[in-house]
Amino acid sequence: MTHFELSPLNQDLHDALVHKIKLKTKPQGALGQLEAIALQVGCIQQTLTPTLINPAMLVFAGDHGIAQSGVSPYPQAVTAQMVLNFLAGGAAINVFCRQVGMQLLVIDAGVNHTFANEMGLIPAKMGLGTANFLHAPAMRMDVCHAAITKGADIAKKQLSRGSNVLGIGEMGIGNTSSASCLMSVLTSVPIAQCVGRGTGLDDVGLANKTLILSQAIAYHKLNADDPYLVLATFGGFEIAMMVGAMLAAAEQKAVLMIDGFIATAAILVASKIQPMILEYCIFAHRSDERPHQALLDYLRVKPLLDIGLRLGEGTGVALAYPLVQGAVNFLNEMASFESAGISKRVDA
Repeated sequence: MTHFELSPLNQDLHDALVHKIKLKTKPQGALGQLEAIALQVGCIQQTLTPTLINPAMLVFAGDHGIAQSGVSPYPQAVTAQMVLNFLAGGAAINVFCRQVGMQLLVIDAGVNHTFANEMGLIPAKMGLGTANFLHAPAMRMDVCHAAITKGADIAKKQLSRGSNVLGIGEMGIGNTSSASCLMSVLTSVPIAQCVGRGTGLDDVGLANKTLILSQAIAYHKLNADDPYLVLATFGGFEIAMMVGAMLAAAEQKAVLMIDGFIATAAILVASKIQPMILEYCIFAHRSDERPHQALLDYLRVKPLLDIGLRLGEGTGVALAYPLVQGAVNFLNEMASFESAGISKRVDA
């Protein structure tokens, strides 16, 4: 079992960073959330001149046994097909990562397909998809811990190559069902309020998905005291690896960018293991998946974008990354009132 040692965000430079931000040639607060991000990144990196180096997007892919119960309008085979699309460079996340200069890493956490040594795929398969948690835990506890450890190792390896910004994304038919159950059990929000349309369910499909997930939660009768048990019961291999990658990134004081509903469910689990992880996170966007706003509210975090995204893959992170760049760049490059010879407010 991997143990993570997270420290609270160091506040030694907090006041100096606030002072530097206040002296920029703008009204106080005029750059909105960018000012909060500049302050956060400066505190994470413990410098008045933070830098973003070799940003990387980790996309974890895995299949879910619950998909066999009709919770998605797409067949499970789509997971493997999309992984091949990632490797061929043709998915949305490929387009957006290329656009902003993020390295894309695709990890097979547990896809129900045997890949033939495809170039660029990181093999980390924990199994050919999880068990159907309608009838049994999604995975054994030892496998869950092994997946967390593997995700942590992958993140650490990327950070050792010089990256100090990691985005976390995913692919897996059925993983909104997993995320909904994780959210419901860990937040005590009724499952009906934690279920969305996923890959595009109609009203009948949404009602059926809600019923199935209600039955699954009733079957296992878990409480939220043990996040590892909840993750092993309802999670996916890719979600468990995301939890490990997130915890390792925060442990090594990287800037951690969180995508949509699935990634936020993973950070929910991680925060139950180590609450301080949230101090290292920038939340990219509010997903159009219905329960995401409630989950963001529960975590008391504010996302950067709200543009109707619900694709996953890490796409929200890639699209939001230029805003984080903007926050760091204004802190480092924007003139101060003194250097520009501009008069400050008379009451400043």
